Amino acid sequence: MEKTRVVVTGLGMVTPVGLDTASSWKNLIAGRSGIGPITAFDPAGFETRIAAEVKGFDPTTFLDKKEARRTDRFVQLALYAAKQAVKHAGLEITPQNAERVAVIIGSGIGGILTLSEQYNVMKEKGPTRVSPFLMPMMLSDMAPGQVSMALGAKGLNFNVVSACASGADSIGQAYELIRRGDADAVLCGGTEAPICPIGVAGFNACSALSKRNEEPGRASRPFDAQRDGFVMGEGSGVLVLETMEHALARGAKPLAELVGYGATSDAYHVTNPAPFGEGGARAMKLALKQAGIPMTEIDYINAHGTSTQLNDKGETQAIKSVFGPEAYKIPISSTKSMTGHLLGAAGAVEAAISVLAITEGVIPPTVNLDNPDPDCDLDYTPWTARRGTVRAAMSTSLGFGGHNAVLIFRRFEK
Repeated sequence: MEKTRVVVTGLGMVTPVGLDTASSWKNLIAGRSGIGPITAFDPAGFETRIAAEVKGFDPTTFLDKKEARRTDRFVQLALYAAKQAVKHAGLEITPQNAERVAVIIGSGIGGILTLSEQYNVMKEKGPTRVSPFLMPMMLSDMAPGQVSMALGAKGLNFNVVSACASGADSIGQAYELIRRGDADAVLCGGTEAPICPIGVAGFNACSALSKRNEEPGRASRPFDAQRDGFVMGEGSGVLVLETMEHALARGAKPLAELVGYGATSDAYHVTNPAPFGEGGARAMKLALKQAGIPMTEIDYINAHGTSTQLNDKGETQAIKSVFGPEAYKIPISSTKSMTGHLLGAAGAVEAAISVLAITEGVIPPTVNLDNPDPDCDLDYTPWTARRGTVRAAMSTSLGFGGHNAVLIFRRFEK
């Protein structure tokens, strides 16, 4: 039986470096950071007072004011990215095809902004003053739910929660859904809006965040010897996946083909990666096996690259264990050096970046890599973007709880 081929036909992004795909890509290639002082709340007294916020985002440009008030920011970001992606794909969802269009959008935390706000309302004004919209606003599955309702997609609809691998796992599950024959097209990706007092305080409590408050743009420094933690970010990335036949039949031009997905568990520790990155390495091997391509065809790796001591070292070890001597020949970058860590949205945004690396023939840089860690000695494309043919790109995502997800995209050839 012939294998169902799955192609990417649309991309949608809203990130700390741009409100759409084009501006995000332009700024990433230019090496511009989206990290700055926190403006979402007063961070006085916090150990970390910086974050990667989405600037200038106004949900009332696509929602009426009442709807916007009843929708958490993480859902608003997903709606915005999804509408971009569908427009980019030229996909029209009609009563005739709606039941064959699915939505799978992940979020690691969901509506933490609404939950924390309404908790304060309860404490200050009493339980009867809590909003009746609290529960539907905070539920993680409201991102795909609201996207489905807004666009009329009536196929399978759910939310993937696998911490910082949520966005990548959502795309992987969409890939498998299409390969099973259960959908012709899927809107998939991730979204997150975690920048609030309890979010920052919580990650500070587990010593995960950078405290380089005086140099926000230089705080996220993956693979650098002086890295001191990740920078929390917000945003959303949504991809449109389709069967090749469905895309070509409606005249769409595929951007790339999704050929491999690997997912594993470390089964090791709540926050720390397994020694030598062995769980991530297994996910890479699974994705390569499913892709059925030689490892020498991987011309770019968008690394998880969080800017934490354990992740960057372990991920480097994983890449070396999988690719052997070839690891030193592959351009790698961590775009988190500019976007910060978008948590559940990271894998989706980075998947979109990997597709763009293929279509545009450009490797984004890793900024702030001034003093490479001796244990991180691969080619991380420091500071400056690099032109070059990208036949296939790998995107890695590694989450708290030991979740590992790896996606492989390949240049589309009919």
